Amino acid sequence: MTPTPQPPARRDSLDALFWPRAVAVIGASPREHAIGHSIVANLQAFGYRGPVHPVNPNAKPILGLKTYGALHEVPGEVDLAHLVVPAAQVPQAMADCGDKGVRAVIVNSAGFGELGAEGLRLQQAFMDEARRHGIRVLGPNCQGIINTDPSLRAYCNFTNTMPAAGGVSLVAQSGGVGGFILQGLADIGVGLRMYASNGNGCDISITEILRYLGDDPGTRVIVLYTEGLADPAAFLEVASAITARKPLLAMRAGRTARGAEAAASHTGALAGSGRVADLVFERAGITAFDDEGELIRAAMAHASQPPARGPRIALLTNTGGPAVIATDALVAQGLQVPPLGTGTVNRLREALLPQAALDNPVDVIATAGPLHFRAALQALLDDDAIDALLVAFVTPSFTDTQAIAREIAAASAGGRKPLVCNFMTDLAQERFRATHAILRDGGVPCFAYPSDAARALAALWRSQVRRDRPAESPRRPVGIDTVRARAVVERAHQRKQAMLPAADVMELLACYGIPFASSRVVGGPDDAAAAARAIGFPVVVKIDTEAASHKSDVGGVVLGLADEAAVREAMADLQARCAALAAQAPLRFVVQAQLRGGEELIVGASRAPGIGHMLMFGLGGIHVEVLGDVVFELAPVAPAQAVRMIGSIRAAALLDGVRGRAPLARAALAELIERVSWMVHDLPEIDELDLNPVLAWSDRAVAVDARIRLLREAPTAGR
Repeated sequence: MTPTPQPPARRDSLDALFWPRAVAVIGASPREHAIGHSIVANLQAFGYRGPVHPVNPNAKPILGLKTYGALHEVPGEVDLAHLVVPAAQVPQAMADCGDKGVRAVIVNSAGFGELGAEGLRLQQAFMDEARRHGIRVLGPNCQGIINTDPSLRAYCNFTNTMPAAGGVSLVAQSGGVGGFILQGLADIGVGLRMYASNGNGCDISITEILRYLGDDPGTRVIVLYTEGLADPAAFLEVASAITARKPLLAMRAGRTARGAEAAASHTGALAGSGRVADLVFERAGITAFDDEGELIRAAMAHASQPPARGPRIALLTNTGGPAVIATDALVAQGLQVPPLGTGTVNRLREALLPQAALDNPVDVIATAGPLHFRAALQALLDDDAIDALLVAFVTPSFTDTQAIAREIAAASAGGRKPLVCNFMTDLAQERFRATHAILRDGGVPCFAYPSDAARALAALWRSQVRRDRPAESPRRPVGIDTVRARAVVERAHQRKQAMLPAADVMELLACYGIPFASSRVVGGPDDAAAAARAIGFPVVVKIDTEAASHKSDVGGVVLGLADEAAVREAMADLQARCAALAAQAPLRFVVQAQLRGGEELIVGASRAPGIGHMLMFGLGGIHVEVLGDVVFELAPVAPAQAVRMIGSIRAAALLDGVRGRAPLARAALAELIERVSWMVHDLPEIDELDLNPVLAWSDRAVAVDARIRLLREAPTAGR
């Protein structure tokens, strides 16, 4: 009798999925290339410790296993069942699983929500059965899971990669991408802990799987591939808790407009733009990648190396050129290659050959042997001014490369500092394959190219920076009148207004203490002249109407009005020019002080379903459309986050003053950004907000134009 594996002492609803004591494959097939055959074969080949029960109405043995005609005929308890039957049969199969007491089901079958209305109906039908019986569902249209723990060896999946056991866990929304990342990790010798691909994700979500892996003591680092975040707020909470304990490396699809379109057509659920996911990744402390190869190589470094406590890297090589390339790559990644201290240099001089180069990089030269490498490695590990090591190791035929590899592996095994190796050799030669095996088995991350080794070290450092980053808590500025602001929004909803009139916009800004150029709403030329006289010349006259989103596009702004006569003439001209707009929506006018000088900036916000609002800062005026030099954050922002936004635009140097101009008032700008972030946080009905331009000087920052659009209806829970 097959022994029953025992899951860890946990009481989680996903235990039956990741630690099944018995597995049934409903739709198991004797055909070699069928999915129902591959799953049974994989469980056998991987050495699953529990019983496997093929289920097929024909009830003929499959791969030497007794096959049952129906699930209720299977003896004993079944924790996990695969459903590999036509979509139309899945609801009934799910009901059968419920009657049997199955606790988790992997729906490998496709033909559900990804195909439209009929597929959604079938998906709802089987989920109704699952919920009625308390079954957790992975999928549909998914691969399944892998758990390499020696006590279990569960390969509940139809892919072909048989990974070695290790500390990297992988979760992927797309099974295709998950499969090639899984293969990529195996190709470079990185061991796997657990794997899951959840397909349509109609029940068990990526976020829930992440939480489970974060709590798994055998998982050292998590690799994530996603095409969107169905619940960004829940994801942020879970991911933030994980990154406080272990690295979380991620790659997101849909970073370009065309890529986003393709991702949206996949079975994944996109919530808002991909930029929301990027902001969530950043705030959660996730180390993000744009390239799958770099992600895989970073996972190898994280799987065996300790955290990088600083950016200062020492290079050790026995050939000069690759170390030069690595140096350039390290510096390009924001790391440092500092000169070595006098004490370290003296130790190296005593231990190395006379021809060795003792600066950083340290070149022990090609004839160096294992004792030279040992001395150099020890000296660099002992140097408190060095945080990590990159070894560029070529394999000359006239040295004992295997003994050198043992020295490098021993230095890495101590775990004192991260160590990666740019290993340059001819793996067609058996002796050098043996050298590589020593490094690999010793847990040394080996990379064929120096730039790849440098980027892997940079990823280790970026992960540690995110992990060590102090918690940043938004603080509510003083002088905010939320009661009055709420009344403004409620009046607008009662009037069924989406685009707020200028009077309401100015009142909301006043409620949040956001500086705005002195302005008055007027109805005609006489009122305009009186308002201009009170404000002080020169002034600007603008139209105010829901019929025009951008006033300047319809000629609705007149600048530089120096006296009352000019104001009256401008008003008459605007009334005539905008008569057609008046027929579409009420036409009002604003008289505003014309402020001189100042740098044109923009502060804006847009609603991000599921998490609140994205806040934007950058160069304003026409520069927004032309240059697009803007950055984003999630609202509300902490003071330090507002300051970082200001310093993160490409043109940040302009804000510090150029060609004799005084630096702009960054503190005032940061406070304005904070106050806007609290406005959109407190008023989730705001769909879009633009302060463009915000004029900034050396002593203040003032918005001179503002636009706020509300949702037609108040947002539901989850914003």
